[in-house]
Amino acid sequence: MLWMPGRSHEGELPPLTFDDHERSERIRRDIHRLAGEIGERNTEKPAELLAAADFIDDRFSTLGYEVHREEFVAGGMTVANIVAEMKGRKRPREIVVIGAHYDSPPGSPGANDNASGIAGLLETARQYHLCQPERTVRCVAFVNEEPPYFKTESMGSLVHARGCRRRREKVVAMLCLECLGCYHDHPGSQSYPPPLERYYPDTADFIAFCSNFRSYPLLRKVVRAFRSTTKFPSQGLVAPERMTGISWSDHWSFWQERYPAIMITDTAFLRNRHYHLASDLPGTIDYGRMARVVGGIGRIVQRLAR
Repeated sequence: MLWMPGRSHEGELPPLTFDDHERSERIRRDIHRLAGEIGERNTEKPAELLAAADFIDDRFSTLGYEVHREEFVAGGMTVANIVAEMKGRKRPREIVVIGAHYDSPPGSPGANDNASGIAGLLETARQYHLCQPERTVRCVAFVNEEPPYFKTESMGSLVHARGCRRRREKVVAMLCLECLGCYHDHPGSQSYPPPLERYYPDTADFIAFCSNFRSYPLLRKVVRAFRSTTKFPSQGLVAPERMTGISWSDHWSFWQERYPAIMITDTAFLRNRHYHLASDLPGTIDYGRMARVVGGIGRIVQRLAR
């Protein structure tokens, strides 16, 4: 459950590179658009949910992707997953999915949960718009991850994962980006479901990679890729799906269809005091550290896609 390949970065972080600074500013703009200008977005706020979908669609299209909306009805309105795909040039039938949900919980503008995940998704998509990977890379912005739709028939990622299985698609990896922007340097800032506090650091300065047992081979590949290319603290965990928080995002939907999937997260409610509150605002995001993490995610995808 605990052993991961490679070594987590320790000590001071290296200075931000020019690319990190540029990435940080793009992430800041995207999060401000979703959580600052649009704000709360869910089926109780249909105009805002549609505005978020249009924004993501436009960003994918501007990057040169073919975009389509995977529409279905939930909460009395038509909602949609936003899907952008880059076909692989050698093994197009093998698909790497990167996904994040764009809805926010009721009463919250959702800067970290999960405008940060969408900003990371858009930045990852940006890295592929001028190249063609060997495997197909599919970026999906999922609707309806938050309650009351979580783990129901109307959860956007479950709709998509079931569609993948119905079409007999070979999804070789799914990366779920869930809350990427909250970090702290003081001891005691990180909590865990018991008994993990015995084995992991109590300072919330790392990014976490989590999976169930079936997805352990993928988790090992991802952690190894991150640690070998990115100087940023990281922790990995493979755990039973019943453990608190381990299945609490869109990767769960792909587990239901027996696809390998992991969650990449700052651990959300286990460190972020703004989780699901009106105070989850763009000003609470650590853009510098998030830019480092997102750069590392892009390098993970590059390895998985070849």
